[in-house]
Amino acid sequence: MKNHLTLIILFVVISTKAQDNLQYQTPPDVITKLVDAPLTPAVLFSPDKSVMVMLYRSDLPSIEELSRPELRLAGLRINPDNFGQSRNNFFVGIKVKRLSDKNDYDIASLPVPMQMSSVAFSPDSKKFSFIQTFPDHLELWVVDLTALVARKISSHQVNATIGVSYSWLANSTDILYQASVNEKRQAPLKPRIPIGPVIDENLGKKAPAVTYQDLLKNPYDESLFDFYCSSQLLLVSLAGTEKSFGPPGVYASFSPSPDGKLVLTKVIQRPYSYLVPAFSFPTSVQVMDLNGNLQKKIADIPLADNVPLGFNATIKGPRSHAWRSDQPATLYWAEAQDGGDPKTKTDIRDKVFQWISPFSSTPSLLISTPLRFSGITWGNDKAAWVYENWRQDRKERVYQIDPSNPSSKKTVFDFSTEDVYNDPGNVVTSFNGFGRLAMVIHNNSVFLTGNGSSPEGDLPFLDKLDLTTGNKTRVWRCEAPYYESVVSVLDPKKLSFVTSRESLSENPNFFIRTADMKSVIALTHFPHPYPQIKEVKKQVLKYKREDGVEMTADLYLPPNYKKEDGPLPTLVWAYPAEFKTKAAAGQVKGSPYTFTRVNPLGPLFWVMRGYAVLDNASMPIVGEGKEEPNDTYVQQLVSNAKAIVDYGVSLGVVDRNRIGVGGHSYGAFMTMNLLAHCDYFKAGIARSGAYNRTLTPFGFQNEERSYWEAPEVYYNMSPFSYANKINEPVLMIHGEADNNTGTFPIQSERMYNAIKGHGGTARFVLLPYESHGYRARESVLHTLWEMDNWLEKYVKGTPVLPEKTKLEMKN
Repeated sequence: MKNHLTLIILFVVISTKAQDNLQYQTPPDVITKLVDAPLTPAVLFSPDKSVMVMLYRSDLPSIEELSRPELRLAGLRINPDNFGQSRNNFFVGIKVKRLSDKNDYDIASLPVPMQMSSVAFSPDSKKFSFIQTFPDHLELWVVDLTALVARKISSHQVNATIGVSYSWLANSTDILYQASVNEKRQAPLKPRIPIGPVIDENLGKKAPAVTYQDLLKNPYDESLFDFYCSSQLLLVSLAGTEKSFGPPGVYASFSPSPDGKLVLTKVIQRPYSYLVPAFSFPTSVQVMDLNGNLQKKIADIPLADNVPLGFNATIKGPRSHAWRSDQPATLYWAEAQDGGDPKTKTDIRDKVFQWISPFSSTPSLLISTPLRFSGITWGNDKAAWVYENWRQDRKERVYQIDPSNPSSKKTVFDFSTEDVYNDPGNVVTSFNGFGRLAMVIHNNSVFLTGNGSSPEGDLPFLDKLDLTTGNKTRVWRCEAPYYESVVSVLDPKKLSFVTSRESLSENPNFFIRTADMKSVIALTHFPHPYPQIKEVKKQVLKYKREDGVEMTADLYLPPNYKKEDGPLPTLVWAYPAEFKTKAAAGQVKGSPYTFTRVNPLGPLFWVMRGYAVLDNASMPIVGEGKEEPNDTYVQQLVSNAKAIVDYGVSLGVVDRNRIGVGGHSYGAFMTMNLLAHCDYFKAGIARSGAYNRTLTPFGFQNEERSYWEAPEVYYNMSPFSYANKINEPVLMIHGEADNNTGTFPIQSERMYNAIKGHGGTARFVLLPYESHGYRARESVLHTLWEMDNWLEKYVKGTPVLPEKTKLEMKN
């Protein structure tokens, strides 16, 4: 009887320990102080480049803020208390710098406490607007940049649950905004007794869908969606007048024409779907005049619940309606010519049409694209750039067209999106006379900016391209020992521009450059946010895996570390990437001269805890020709791990017997696979991952084949299939409100149970209220505490002797 009682007590003690729920913990001070370091302000330039606005960002929110009411409807996350989005980032401070005198100015009469978002300049650059968030309502505010005074201009509660909440008109005196139609009404009450079962039916049509989260589930959800997302458009003047615009509805978007005389609206219609989010619901596309009267119905887009499978798949019929930014009131849109199915063989994938107001003529064909149309950058009557791409072979092509003579078309760029060494960069845009972004064209030339990737690392550039000849001239290029990139072109005639410059020891600040001058003018003097890590050593490593694929990693070593101190416990942090060629996989990305930034959920904290940190470690997965990268995912992943471990050890800084590996999302998936298939790592950290690919059967990450097309790939890539082989300790963390496609919390729950069922060492932490990325200060600090404890216990520990001489892939 005594032994029996002892067993019962022991069982109770063990069970209690397994279910122990700790209060939020904080990591060591050296980590906490880095998390709490001040954030560098965000910077915006006015359309005329006369003013720079510096926006100071808020700290991490508290768990109390995250725990406030939240509705998850049709892919949206809504705060029911204020008709806004429930998870927002805010600016809490502001300064204005006039470029004419380089002085900073404060703004008077700002709301208190300030929680600013959705900042936008007026077309004339004399004002800017923002949404101010309060716990129970949202307001629209305007700042007068001449008087340096702010004031509220909305008389009704702003609705920001879906889409853009407001837009300036071209006259810079009127703003169109969404107001809630239900601000003073009570939300529908959930019926205690259902009126019947929830039924979904499919009558023989193919309707593959990725694993979306936060979808509508029943008629009550539909009524909530209508209640919180319905709005009335209001046209408010800075002079104080306000009038209703058009009928109330669920506005997916609205956009005034460049001349400010018409408004393009996209209104969500029933029937709703329980399989896809709101952006796939039926939509009515219409043009209204400024009195809110319907001028033209443009299209009725049906429910997009049967889009074919594939990365270049799209809906049938017209899509992506928008205004030309260089014309007063001309619409354009694309229409698939292959039924939206990338598997259909055809010479023309898309046609792009334009239609000039008052829409009495027939729409005209602007261009036909052999690949999938992806957008247009407008310039003027004679020049626009049209973009097309094809995901399967990583192809991107840019055409130059003459919009007034659509038959004129020439190829500007034709390149692989994987080939970063030959990426031509992006065309520079600026606000035109309509207050819309358009190509900066000077003397028949445009400008290009890009990363300038090279074997020496990224060297950002500014190029000038002649629109007639296509010849490029290099205006400027970043030079070591700095990493410097173009932020804004101020004057195309004088070739003056603003750059953001940083180095290993200097945090980013903004400077004015002129192409023909070596001197620079400092615009900002932001202080070093974390001087305690100034002496951390960074090095970009270059090495090869066994098949010759070149790889890189960013190595960080503790302050005052010397090689003679011996090898260090090491943390490898990575995220796999797929490629179609070994050459592309081996190209160097990033720069050896970038400032060491501390991501609140990144791995760099542990360099201050005595670890070597290998961040951004290459994990290329290559599938050349007809082979798909994932066909040999596990083998390549293990080969990648061997390469980074062997090279780190050869440098004398990595202790082979004390290496941990970790990652977030697809990096967590990588981590669990490495623990299942090799013995290179002493422990792992897997955050917010997916581990059973059969739960994402219609594709995941960059895998577009379905489970039924490639069942062996889904099985072999799933670490869940090999949970019995995971014999290293693994820490699993997941947000209980994860909204990312495919990474449902059940992925971690089931993986933990599988490892536990086979006697493995694992710990599963579920963070209340957190989504795919963790936001609350308590959650972030607790996550870092968990990671620090895990690394200290299972990685740093005591070295295992004698050292392993050969590490093989697990059978």
